[in-house]
Amino acid sequence: MQIGLITLFPEMFAGLSEYGVSGRAIAAGLVHLRCWNPRDFTEDRHRTVDDRPFGGGPGMLMKTGPLLAAIEAAKTGLAGKGEDGKRDEPPPVLYLSPQGQPLQQTGVAELAARPSMILLCGRYQGIDERVIEEVVDEEWSVGDFVLSGGEPAALALLDALIRLQPGALGDAESARQDSFSGGLLHWPEYTRPQSFNGREVPPVLLSGDHEAIRRWRLQQSLAATWRKRPDLLDKAVLNEEQQSMLQEIKGEGEGKA
Repeated sequence: MQIGLITLFPEMFAGLSEYGVSGRAIAAGLVHLRCWNPRDFTEDRHRTVDDRPFGGGPGMLMKTGPLLAAIEAAKTGLAGKGEDGKRDEPPPVLYLSPQGQPLQQTGVAELAARPSMILLCGRYQGIDERVIEEVVDEEWSVGDFVLSGGEPAALALLDALIRLQPGALGDAESARQDSFSGGLLHWPEYTRPQSFNGREVPPVLLSGDHEAIRRWRLQQSLAATWRKRPDLLDKAVLNEEQQSMLQEIKGEGEGKA
């Protein structure tokens, strides 16, 4: 996967390539990251990248010229050549914005399957609307809150994308069992010691009965989702076993109430 980053602070992404799952994936060549800084495309001696918005008001906006030049450079740099020698279609430009489509695991999985993309990290009050209209293909939001820039949002998105790349995790099953991957939250997990501050590991996990463990985990996953994120159940597609188990969980909850 080829990913271009339009950012005023490329140094913020250094840690991504140095630590953990993302660092190993980048070192192995599973993901290639390149940064383009709009400051490198300015034409004044102060390397100005911001300006006041028309109509007044607080804050500044990123200047259109350096921003567009950086995006065009990224498109050229990431668009490879096909077997016929012609340059491929340039990658789509994704703008990290509070106004974007809410990012969920299904969206992450769809993005992770793409061969390339450009992530546009805004700063200040944002970017000129005409830039969005002209070059931005998609807008994505990591939540209903405001950050000081698009870089933290891009880091979160990149981490989620990278761990879904084939070979990025030691066990591919890990990604398939993540929270949200099947529309539900993950079940509780336990490790040594078996007894901790008077709390014991559930006996079923020590039984060696794989079918009993599977059913327990499913039941716990459904129960956690019902208690903590019932909104997910409105969208989840449950099979007959899951539906039956969920009804039992709800019945037990109502009985306790």
